[in-house]
This record gives sequence, C-alpha cells and structure tokens, in this order.
Amino acid sequence: MASSEQAAMDGDGRGTGAPAQGSVMADEAWSIGERPGFLIRRMHQIHVGLFMDLLAEFQITPLQYSVLSALEMQGPADQTAIAQAVYLDRTTTTGILKRLAARGLVERTAAPTDRRRQVSRITAAGLAFLGEAAAQVKRAHQDTLTPLSPAEQKQLVGLMTRVVAARQEDNEDRLLTI
Repeated sequence: MASSEQAAMDGDGRGTGAPAQGSVMADEAWSIGERPGFLIRRMHQIHVGLFMDLLAEFQITPLQYSVLSALEMQGPADQTAIAQAVYLDRTTTTGILKRLAARGLVERTAAPTDRRRQVSRITAAGLAFLGEAAAQVKRAHQDTLTPLSPAEQKQLVGLMTRVVAARQEDNEDRLLTI
C-alpha cells in the first residue's frame, strides 16, 4: 500500500489509490500547505512548542509525559508494553524510562521471570508530578486548538480520532518502527 501521504481516501476512510472526487488531493496544484501530512506535522510542532513553553518549569517532554501517564493508567509494565501503549519504538521508550527513573518519577526493576526484561512502575513522586503538571498539560492541549471554536475543536478531535481508528489496524506493524 502507498504511504499515508500518497494514499487517497474515499468516503469511508479507506485508501483507494486514487483521489476521491472533490477531495483536496484531487487538485492538480497541491501546495505543501494543503497536504494533510504536512499540516499534521506542523500542528504537532506547534503543540510541542506550546507544551515545552508551558511546562518549562517541569522539564518534561510530551513523550515523557505520555509514558508517565501510560504507567499511571496501566500500572507496572515492561518497555514493550509501554511502547505499544504510546506507539513508540522500544529503544526510544527505554531511553525515556531511564530519564524518568533518573528523576525518581519511575522505578525500574528486573522482571522476576526474565532478568533481561525491565519492569517499570510509576513512583509516588511520579504520581505527584502528574498531578502538579496536569493543569499546564491541559492548557497546552487547549491552547493548540484556541484558533477554533469549541464546536470546531470537538469536530477536529472527532475527525482525528476517526482517521486514527481507521488506519490503526492497517499500520499496526509500522507504528512501532517509526
């Protein structure tokens, strides 16, 4: 299958290989500023910038916060399970866990059944950290969407959720290698 930037979408969200009639991808003159992949990447850059500015005092990245949040939600887990929960590769996840452990936010121990496997759990300090940072994290997400009305924000999140859900199964293997 073609990459997500090349695959066209039909009305039900499945790639057909050809642009749908009237879609933005059907136009011959297709500037970079009209490409969904480019716009998604730019929106992500904008969000990361807002996140980093608002959470500067906490010295945490969005990915580190996601990993810490995943540990809070799912409980103790090895790096493979955590990587799957936040759609990262294991190497990146392991690096994040090491940095969080160095700050005392996560504890890592060898699994009793396989000493090569590390099991991570959020510490009391990690839970307190999530609580302290929560308002600023929420504000970063809200500020990302402030150019939109509340109805448009809800619609955008709904559309993004729909695209992710439709493409999740197709891309499951590739998600963990990007």
